[in-house]
Amino acid sequence: MPAAHDARPPLVAVVGPTAAGKSALAVALAQRLGGEVVNADSMQLYRGMDIGTAKPSGAERGGVRHHLLDLLDVTEPASVAEFQGWARVAVDDCRARGATPVLVGGSALYIRAVLDRFEFPGTDETLRAELEAELAEVGPVAMHTRLAAVDMAAARAILPGNGRRIVRALEVVRLTGRPFAANLPTHAYAYAAPGDRTVQIGIRLPRATLDERIAARVQRMWDRGLVQEVRRLESTGLRQGRTASRALGYAQVLDFLAGQCTEAEAQQATVRATRRFARRQDTWFGKDPRIRWLPHDDADLATRGVAAVGLQE
Repeated sequence: MPAAHDARPPLVAVVGPTAAGKSALAVALAQRLGGEVVNADSMQLYRGMDIGTAKPSGAERGGVRHHLLDLLDVTEPASVAEFQGWARVAVDDCRARGATPVLVGGSALYIRAVLDRFEFPGTDETLRAELEAELAEVGPVAMHTRLAAVDMAAARAILPGNGRRIVRALEVVRLTGRPFAANLPTHAYAYAAPGDRTVQIGIRLPRATLDERIAARVQRMWDRGLVQEVRRLESTGLRQGRTASRALGYAQVLDFLAGQCTEAEAQQATVRATRRFARRQDTWFGKDPRIRWLPHDDADLATRGVAAVGLQE
């Protein structure tokens, strides 16, 4: 329970790279703090995308209520702006009932969209359609070159193959007349009224250990039937889903099912892509000085986490 001097339960965020153990720590913290977990993994929003996203099973949720899982069909696009609204409703609902919301995820943008003051630039359907048509015609690499010409910082931050983010960056630059990064959140918590507290806890582990854990996680996904899961979702429209089809593991298996590579090549491509993503996660989170980092191999990580939140069990 919150200490007496706290007017409301704090907002706790558990962050760090993929395969670091964030979900287990989030559940343990929620159990000890009388809380509930709020998902901030963009792909766990999708129904049926369970194995490849390492979505926690019923047993792994440990009796803790989870928010923002299984909201969308794989054919539906997801945006950070929409997620921000959903997540803040869940956070406010938890706090209104006296429960500590524990936000957990590996995307710095999704996490910060909830935690920080972040107003999303609008969108222009005509301009977006124009840019998406150009993307389909010339491909993401050419569009990335165009982005670099108008916003080098954005081009450095966005991979040349990520057509969706390149289009969004170009759209924002055109609409606002400012660099894409100028519209990103600053390190200023949105929940900052008297009595509000926000705490970020990060899980840190050596690069070699993380690489090993990623390879082991991908192998488990294959062993548990990721290919069969993707094949089933493909029959319900996964390949046409603008967001879901790009998920790590799913994109590589779709390539295998289309005959563009072997299954072994798809698995190795998933390991490589996940390791690259983990490196970007380290970079994103490493820039936030507010995160309280804990070693992944601490004998009682949950107790350290409770201490970091500053509450008594």
